[in-house]
Amino acid sequence: MAKKRAGGGRSKTQQAAKFLGVSVLAGAVLAGIALPAAGALGLAAKTSVQGFDDIPANLRTPPLSQRTTILDADGGEIAKVYSRDRTVVDLKDMSPSIQQAIVAIEDARFYKHGAIDLKGILRAVNKNAQSGGVAQGASTLTQQYVKNVFIEEAGDDPDKVAQATQQTIGRKVKELKYAIQLEEKLGKRKILQNYLNITFFGEQAYGVEAAAQRYFSKHAKDLSLEESALLAGIVQSPSRYDPVNHLHEATVRRNTVLRRMADLKDITRAQADAAAAKPIQLKVSRPQNGCITAGSGAGFFCDYVREVLLNDKTFGKTREIRSQRWNEGGLTIRTTLDPQTQKAIQASLSKHVYDDDPVAGAATVVQPGTGKILGMGQSRPYGFGRNQTQINLSVNHSMGGGAGYQPGSTFKPVIAAAALEQGTSPYQEYPSPYKMPYPSPVQTCTGEWQGHDTAQNENPQEHGPYAMKEATAKSVNTYYVQLISDMGICPAVKMAEKMGIQRADGKPLTQVPSMALGGQEMSPLTMAGAYATFANEGTYCSPVAIESIIDAQGRSLKVPQTSCRSAMSKKTADTVNALLKGVVEDGTGKEAGLQGRDSAGKTGTTDSRYAAWFVGYTPNAAGAVWVGDPRHQRQMFNITIGGVTHDKVYGADTPGPIWRDAMSGALAGRPAPALPTVPIDDPAGGDGNQGQDKPKPNPKPNPGHGGDNKPGGGWHIPGFPDILGGGNGGW
Repeated sequence: MAKKRAGGGRSKTQQAAKFLGVSVLAGAVLAGIALPAAGALGLAAKTSVQGFDDIPANLRTPPLSQRTTILDADGGEIAKVYSRDRTVVDLKDMSPSIQQAIVAIEDARFYKHGAIDLKGILRAVNKNAQSGGVAQGASTLTQQYVKNVFIEEAGDDPDKVAQATQQTIGRKVKELKYAIQLEEKLGKRKILQNYLNITFFGEQAYGVEAAAQRYFSKHAKDLSLEESALLAGIVQSPSRYDPVNHLHEATVRRNTVLRRMADLKDITRAQADAAAAKPIQLKVSRPQNGCITAGSGAGFFCDYVREVLLNDKTFGKTREIRSQRWNEGGLTIRTTLDPQTQKAIQASLSKHVYDDDPVAGAATVVQPGTGKILGMGQSRPYGFGRNQTQINLSVNHSMGGGAGYQPGSTFKPVIAAAALEQGTSPYQEYPSPYKMPYPSPVQTCTGEWQGHDTAQNENPQEHGPYAMKEATAKSVNTYYVQLISDMGICPAVKMAEKMGIQRADGKPLTQVPSMALGGQEMSPLTMAGAYATFANEGTYCSPVAIESIIDAQGRSLKVPQTSCRSAMSKKTADTVNALLKGVVEDGTGKEAGLQGRDSAGKTGTTDSRYAAWFVGYTPNAAGAVWVGDPRHQRQMFNITIGGVTHDKVYGADTPGPIWRDAMSGALAGRPAPALPTVPIDDPAGGDGNQGQDKPKPNPKPNPGHGGDNKPGGGWHIPGFPDILGGGNGGW
């Protein structure tokens, strides 16, 4: 017996092909398309039968795309995002009336025929032949489901959608083969369940659960008879029978479905008449889709979460795989966003920078030691309208941001940390004149920099000699130019890299002395993460936005974890803490100081006032605030921002108060630990460099001896050209 089956028997596919050949000749694949001439019919039938076995044996059924819900750290909803508004439910969660209604109007013989309804085909072919066009179709519910699978797989690609819906014999043949397979594999109830979950019901609703929510604000299991009939009627033409826009057409179609249900004895004639007599009562829930719906200005953070899923290899090796996973949706993403911090950021930005101001503001707060992004906002709302944008001003270009912004003097603490790690004393003095040429040459990681640029301070009264604390508090440019020139550029570059600092455009840091003055474009998220290193005793932790992800099947997915590394010694971090506490206590950042808790930070203002910054931290939060023109065109002179007019904008007078108010709100009611520092006000008994007429590159600390108990020596700079301007930088 076995041998006979192997040699002369036929597989189910071959039997199906034989049946298909007969069906084609009978017009099986022509139901729903125009009837061709007799000669073409024979040729098409022959070709279709020959190609039947070339069709892959198994229908690939991609997971149905569903809504993804993004939550904050407390479990509150930020937004729902989806390419298809759909919630997949079991048949038991759909009312019996919607199951009966869809079968009655779309495929009344569904439970009586196989994958192909030959009786229906013959009836349709006869009707179409009489009309000379397409008067009637005969696709079964199973065939319609197969077609919807092809459409689902096509996604939003218009060419693939066109291929999936083209009216050709080849496509019909493909549908027929897969319909046969699915009838054998799934059975009627599973096919009906899948069909009701995949079908488009208009108004952006895919699947009966989303449709029930859209039109009636209820679950599919709670649909009444008349509501079920209305939804079943929409399927044939979602635009024509849309009850929101075409109530009369929808009513007529609903009543047709009710009559059909009565004809099939699903309901009585009296039930049909009673339901038809009721006016359609809609309770429409408009789709709330996408990051644009997020409250408290969290739309940009929501968009950043999407970028993480599309860019991080944790979610797939290729972008195509990651994009497919995102589009499938059905995820519940719990993020690191702290609602208290987010509300405080947005309230402060809205208070200090109006959405119609000529410049914009952005702020990001991260948690030292974990890298968690606690808040991210900006003054211009997320959207497409006037004074709105979809560009995330807080992040790098690769993650949906712009080109970045020069951080100005907020970069100086990175130079200080690099110098301290090299052994430079915090008591190191430099003449720090008002204006000076950049010393040349200066060592880089690969050779030497040579140039003739000039650096200068904010005003002529600002000149040394200064040691590191006072130079940092007053943001003295020429001090830091001398410091990086002595130390060399390479230690600064390496320190920046260890602190997670990168250019917003993704290019390597340019190795020039002016980097000490913040001349290379960076994002607020980058700067907040870098300063968190100081608060975390010298350990940098990369920013993370996602705590956990649960998929549609309830499974936990792997998510990116923060990566922590030592960037500097604890002593160096504590010394920088002392330097930057001085900025908010006695220096340029006094307007950013917090009441009742330790804080540290640095102001920054770039050449020509294209950008102003304040970046600061406490032991439990680090934040960066930027204000400027995202297009790098508007200089901030004689400008009104947030209702306040400025002759010149400084990091202290606009970003500083934004940071202060945002951090005060974010930390309200939360612990106020002290920042660890080392004393650097009194050099007695500490590290010193006395007796040096000129500091050597990377001078090593030596115990101070006698004398006047002050760091000794100085650096005489011979005459230099009286040239204004020079390289990038700020104060």
